[in-house]
Amino acid sequence: MTNNNIAVRTRNLTKNYGRKRGISGVTLEVKEGEVFGYLGPNGAGKTTTIRLLLNFIHPNMGEATVFGHDIGKESVQVRKSTGYLPGGLELYENLTGQEFLDFTAKLRGSVDRKYVKELCERLKCDLSVRIRTLSHGNKQKIGLVQALMHRPRLIILDEPTIGLDPLMQQEFYHLIAEVKKEGRTAFISTHILPEAERICDRVGIIRNGKLATVEDVNQLKARALREIEIYFDKPVSPDEFDGINGVQNIRVENGILQCSVIGELDGLIKAASRHRVLNIISREPNLEKVFLTYYGESEKSND
Repeated sequence: MTNNNIAVRTRNLTKNYGRKRGISGVTLEVKEGEVFGYLGPNGAGKTTTIRLLLNFIHPNMGEATVFGHDIGKESVQVRKSTGYLPGGLELYENLTGQEFLDFTAKLRGSVDRKYVKELCERLKCDLSVRIRTLSHGNKQKIGLVQALMHRPRLIILDEPTIGLDPLMQQEFYHLIAEVKKEGRTAFISTHILPEAERICDRVGIIRNGKLATVEDVNQLKARALREIEIYFDKPVSPDEFDGINGVQNIRVENGILQCSVIGELDGLIKAASRHRVLNIISREPNLEKVFLTYYGESEKSND
């Protein structure tokens, strides 16, 4: 059962831990077939949201559905359609990787063993030794396999690339691209901004337990500061560029204009076109700068 092509829907979802921060009034929708990034530093409320969706903990207020199924009343149906990688991954340490995946496959009941083997080969999993002897990164790879192995409609991943080396991170990105291509949905909690920028269609930024924004990645970046340098063939006056909508931090030296721009460049380009322009350099905004508009630099560094 779908709910108007919405994979995850929350309304005023709230969880209090007394004095400890939970989440408050989180309302969002994740569309079927998209890769949704859930961004915030440690302690912002990302893991609390995920645990609520999977009915591991219960909300004090609000409601949520996964493919139209109520997270509390129909939690079994929710989990059947979901693959999950927890942030604090714990596996059965005395089993080998192969034994653990065999056990998980039996619990799932319907798993393509060839696909499981393919996942293990692509992620270079060592399945022959006991899990307790593996590094965190190698445990993480087995955790990813168990989350993906049954090709779930929804994949919920909490900090999925922590401990993975760069090559395995790239392979993970390829796997998420395949999930999206197949029309399945990924909900990825992360504090690694370049990762979200690369693989996510939309992101939600959570701050102090409250959702600050949910937006398309490209639209979010379009409103961020862009650093511009314009090289002229002769000196120009900074006054010519003062007051242009979205243009700030204007500096002119030796015929080089440096400034920051929020939004479109039309006004700046028209003003510059009154002179002979030798070169324009635009440093595109990234999610790091966007993120800092919702979290101050000091707050981000403290979490």
